[in-house]
Amino acid sequence: MGVWGAAWKRFRGDRVGMVSLGIVLAFVLLVVASAAGLVASGWQKEVGVPNAPPTLVGPRAATADTTAIAVPTGPNVDISDIDPLAPRYKEWDAATAKYKTVETPRAETLPFGGDRLGRDVLAKAIKGAEVSIMVGVLAALAATLLGTVLGAFGGFYGGRVGDALEWLYNVFTSIPNILLIFTFAAVLNRADAIVPKGIWSIVVILALTGWTGIYRLVRGEFLKHSVRDYVRSAEAIGASNASRIFRHILPNVSHVVLVQLSIHVVSFIKAEVILSYLGLGVAVDQVSWGSMLAEAQSELILGHWWQLAAATLFMAVFVTAFSLFTDALRDALDPKLRGLE
Repeated sequence: MGVWGAAWKRFRGDRVGMVSLGIVLAFVLLVVASAAGLVASGWQKEVGVPNAPPTLVGPRAATADTTAIAVPTGPNVDISDIDPLAPRYKEWDAATAKYKTVETPRAETLPFGGDRLGRDVLAKAIKGAEVSIMVGVLAALAATLLGTVLGAFGGFYGGRVGDALEWLYNVFTSIPNILLIFTFAAVLNRADAIVPKGIWSIVVILALTGWTGIYRLVRGEFLKHSVRDYVRSAEAIGASNASRIFRHILPNVSHVVLVQLSIHVVSFIKAEVILSYLGLGVAVDQVSWGSMLAEAQSELILGHWWQLAAATLFMAVFVTAFSLFTDALRDALDPKLRGLE
């Protein structure tokens, strides 16, 4: 049985890991369906009354008498002396009648409630999952790839290559992370034609500011593994540097990379919340969990808690499941457990 086959066998024995994998896959399918327009495509439609409560809570009680008072008007009153265009009003009404839209009645309640405009909070949470998960996963993959490659080269080659990468690492870590994020955000906002503001700009910002921690850990692991007997043996039989880096050492440090990937997915989703709150996140015509939480602040003061609860619930379930899944995968790939097979 190969390395990956043995890892899969150990992973299947972890019930928590399998349940977490199922939840993560369910979110992935939800994101794909949302991106394809199969669900939550009408999240911008105002289908309910403003701040419609969740269905289980029930409609809000009337707080004021809204009965309209009929004011009698004289149908035969001639106002042409006051308004010369009065005789033309009926003609205009008849000509424009076909362009007038009939306003559909809005729902008093919605499954997860509505926001201040009457948009369905459940649809917004699903569409927000698409944006937030894409940002978190893509940025984490990019940062992990960048940090892993640089860390592998720095730890394996050392010398001038290692010194140059250490200098680059020290430059990035000497600047507070939040200032570094703002710097890259300002630069990318000026270069909007190259990287349009929105999902891709956030991915680039987070990837460029989040690779340092992965680099440090991977570099340390490569320094340790590059002098071990199995790597020396591979060198003795003529294995190339690329083969030793990617075929021999990297699989043995993959558990470290996966742990960092999991941590960065979680932290990048949180970072997207901060960026969206500060106006540096998704565009105004998009929605994410971060923008939902930002909107929920003003609604919470008025006692409308359901948008905050929906965004928090979706985020908590995905983040917890993803973390548990990655922990189980790390244990399955741990080199210390391979000898037990």
